[in-house]
Amino acid sequence: MTATTINPGATDPGAIDPEAGDRRAGPVVVLEQLLQAREDRVIRRNAVLAWHRGPVVAVSVVMPGPVKDCLLARRVQAAALDALVAACADRGWPAHAVYAETPPSGPEALFAVTAAAEAVKRAMIELEDQHPLGRLWDLDVIAPDRHALSRRALGFAPRRCLVCQEPAHACARSQAHGLDGLLAVMENRLDAWTHALRHRDV
Repeated sequence: MTATTINPGATDPGAIDPEAGDRRAGPVVVLEQLLQAREDRVIRRNAVLAWHRGPVVAVSVVMPGPVKDCLLARRVQAAALDALVAACADRGWPAHAVYAETPPSGPEALFAVTAAAEAVKRAMIELEDQHPLGRLWDLDVIAPDRHALSRRALGFAPRRCLVCQEPAHACARSQAHGLDGLLAVMENRLDAWTHALRHRDV
């Protein structure tokens, strides 16, 4: 597997219209596609770990509902990639994108990072917990021995719900919040962050 140019919008050009008014619109993904994507994801990670001696960071979007590839997801993913690259650069860690695509199952990227796996995981947790959009990202770190590092193993609390302060897994299991409400929170966070970014650069 060779390095690739990051293109968060790489997919069927006709699938998503950048000018469309509904940022949530996109193809509905079915269970078989999600299961196949999960298998493909493991294969890609293992392929990178076969030649890279450091950890691999898998980047994806926490995208509830049956539509995983939409303008909202792509913009959130683009912000995640920028934040990851900046975080690694700030720490002097070489980080190379080896995969970045947007299949129907949603935006995905893999980065090969040259640093200690635990240090990388702590940096990714910091992004998830402190960046304004961090709750919308999954930044998984896979060690060279192919095991995924967990928040709990490093002494961090489980992630909180996107809407309330309850543990995310509990709300997901009980379906405590409707899909429209979850997507509205995602849009509001993206809009607030984009607005702040534009004003900062003025």
